[in-house]
Amino acid sequence: MSPTINLPREGGARYEYTLRQQSPLAVPDRKFTSRIAFSAAHVVCDPFADTDPLHQSRIDWEATLAYRHHLWSYGLAVAEAMDTAQRGMGLNWSHSKELISRSIAEARTVGGRIACGAGTDHLAPGPQVTLADVQAAYEEQVGFVEGEGGQVILMASRALAACAKSPEDYVKVYGNILRQVKQPVILHWLGDMFDPALTGYWGFSDDHEAMEICLQVIRENSSKVDGIKISLLDAGKEIKMRRQLPENVKMYTGDDFNYPELIQGDEQGYSHALLGIFDAIAPAAAHAIHALDAGNLDEYHRLMEPTVALSRHIFQKPTYAYKTGIVFMAYLNGYQNHFRMIAGAEGFRSILHLSELFVLADQAGLLKDPELAVVRMNRALALAGFE
Repeated sequence: MSPTINLPREGGARYEYTLRQQSPLAVPDRKFTSRIAFSAAHVVCDPFADTDPLHQSRIDWEATLAYRHHLWSYGLAVAEAMDTAQRGMGLNWSHSKELISRSIAEARTVGGRIACGAGTDHLAPGPQVTLADVQAAYEEQVGFVEGEGGQVILMASRALAACAKSPEDYVKVYGNILRQVKQPVILHWLGDMFDPALTGYWGFSDDHEAMEICLQVIRENSSKVDGIKISLLDAGKEIKMRRQLPENVKMYTGDDFNYPELIQGDEQGYSHALLGIFDAIAPAAAHAIHALDAGNLDEYHRLMEPTVALSRHIFQKPTYAYKTGIVFMAYLNGYQNHFRMIAGAEGFRSILHLSELFVLADQAGLLKDPELAVVRMNRALALAGFE
């Protein structure tokens, strides 16, 4: 018999929800053949650290690294120390360095693929910051990641967005960094819906004009660019850019709204994946990509399409709060024993939002142990005053 739970509506009214009867998806025993799929991974905080959670949160390293093994077990690559890990929103550069070092070491133990974020977040934007300062900050972080043996994901820079006076400033800084890297990097164009401090990136507020500058950077340095992840939540813009990339440069979709169609592709190409939502939907995503490898589009859509409503819910405005939903999914599924986050970000979503997430996760077949999920959902409801 399927478990049931009482959930709240707006205003505190309640309704009964009966969970689906479902079998968890097995861990695949083969590798992907047609697509590269990165999951940006979250971090698990230490809830028993006697520190200021807003500024000095500590990481539970055992649980954090165990989650990366969970992602690798499904064949996913790990995108480390990205915005899903609350980079720049609770995770500072000091913590990021330790996270990168530990994760690269863990990846070697299982042959897991990993790429790590390098940016300028240890350089606070301000009127005194120059382009030379931004370049030096990038060089420090890129040097650290490559020194640890990791591939670089070159993250967007708040400091560069604040001090750049023209599109040419972006071309100059990125060109100088890319000429120095030891192996091709993944660029990351993060839209301002994820981080308002990146408004006007590449020197233009219009995304199509900004795209031309980004493409110029890629074309002038194509031997140093593995691919680009764009997170604009606009499938049309991604497809337009994908069709203009040099042949050797991959598109990694960062579109958590439209990823099934972008990964499937069209007659002119397809996107690989570097997605925050894959942290929460790893089993379904992995099985769907295996179906795509086999040319079974019906099975691909059967598995992937139910996850879209969940992803759109998790990434609804304010988009930057999506990390709360990602961590709540890990809590519901037993991958961590608490729902606490660094910087207190567990409070960034309402209990109504989390209740709807619970329903959508069940409908997508993504609650690994429904009875455990009910117990944990009830704990969250009780904490919110819903008995």
